[in-house]
Amino acid sequence: MDQITRILDRLLALHPKEIDLSLGRMHRLLAALGHPERRLPPVIHVAGTNGKGSVTATMRAILEATGRRCHVYTSPHLVSFNERIRLGSDGRYVSDPLLFDALQRCEEANGGAEITFFEITTAAALLLFAEHPAEILLLEVGLGGRLDATNVVDRPLATVITPVSMDHEKFLGDDLAAIAAEKAGIIKPGVPVICAAQEDEALAVIGREAARKRACLKVSGQDFVAQADQGRMAYQDEDELIDLPLPVLGGRHQFANAGLAIATLKAAGLLPGEAAIAQGLRTVNWPGRLQPVTHGGLYEMCPEGSEVWLDGGHNPGAGLAIAGFMGELEERAPRPLYLVAGMLTTKDPVGFFRPFHGLARHVGTVPVTSSNTGRTPEDLADLARCADLEATPFQSLDAALSDVAACAQKDGEAPRILICGSLYLAGEVLARSGMAPE
Repeated sequence: MDQITRILDRLLALHPKEIDLSLGRMHRLLAALGHPERRLPPVIHVAGTNGKGSVTATMRAILEATGRRCHVYTSPHLVSFNERIRLGSDGRYVSDPLLFDALQRCEEANGGAEITFFEITTAAALLLFAEHPAEILLLEVGLGGRLDATNVVDRPLATVITPVSMDHEKFLGDDLAAIAAEKAGIIKPGVPVICAAQEDEALAVIGREAARKRACLKVSGQDFVAQADQGRMAYQDEDELIDLPLPVLGGRHQFANAGLAIATLKAAGLLPGEAAIAQGLRTVNWPGRLQPVTHGGLYEMCPEGSEVWLDGGHNPGAGLAIAGFMGELEERAPRPLYLVAGMLTTKDPVGFFRPFHGLARHVGTVPVTSSNTGRTPEDLADLARCADLEATPFQSLDAALSDVAACAQKDGEAPRILICGSLYLAGEVLARSGMAPE
């Protein structure tokens, strides 16, 4: 066990709960650290249920196409904790020595007091961001917004709210309006807020909070739009029409994410010229989201000619977007679609699986071995059947893929395989395939 793992394990034990939304502990620790949150580069704060990572990655790619240095904070990680913190000073994930030093200083400043793992590790990230040079910090919310540990920045350049859907109901509320209210908690007085297209009840809440804070609200589909246009992407707002290449990230929903990124950079006064935007869309990378798997031991277990995709989305909104992408693939190049899925007990499997009805031939359910809150394969298979899908539980990813291979051999067709349902599972696949994020 290395020193990073040891200190992370100690920090995990500082609070009896993994999630306990509050800002009091965060403010106490930041004060003890000398308020690094007051010494950050200009911040763009990103909340929402789905698409936060894609929007953040797109903004980063566009900004870096102009040579700007970007700090980036995202969560959770897929393979290594270091993935959560990217330092603009060299554009890479934080190194082990820098990460260990920051975590150790936070541990010492905290003095053994009760604090959640996400809070103390977020404090470490803010410490690093304050002490290393960059032009911008892209700061992604962990959970919710109003009481999230990242919500300690008083005046960001802009705030972003990606699509809101049902997720984490135990902590955020049991209806869309309540969840939207928590996400809208990042809106700051007089700071522009850029919002994805939302369900009416979510948009009403966000609109009221923006009006209360006198924050200029721009909404996708109303104030700006990004859409396919003859093999290209067109971004249009009240000022201009920009002709751009298609986003390299897969899925029709990535048009909306790209539009949100462009509109946000414009509101923040950071939008570069058309060439840099185009370069960013061509080079953006966000692992574990509709990512093709093309090599490695797991891929070699699949039948010859298989098409293998990986996505860590895990809520109904993500299921709808992923199924939409798979449906587009089916229209262009039909293949039998097999799902291999693992999920946590905190998620809604029926809502996730429902959009795949009539599209997926079979679901093989597997354990999520890297989390202690994974559903059993038997439980997950029962819930997949509740979404009118055929499902079989397996005790390992290898066993599920072997079953797909047997079915494909019997049918005589090369399959399309989607490994899905959990970022933890996505991380396992990337680690075993030698495709860890860089």
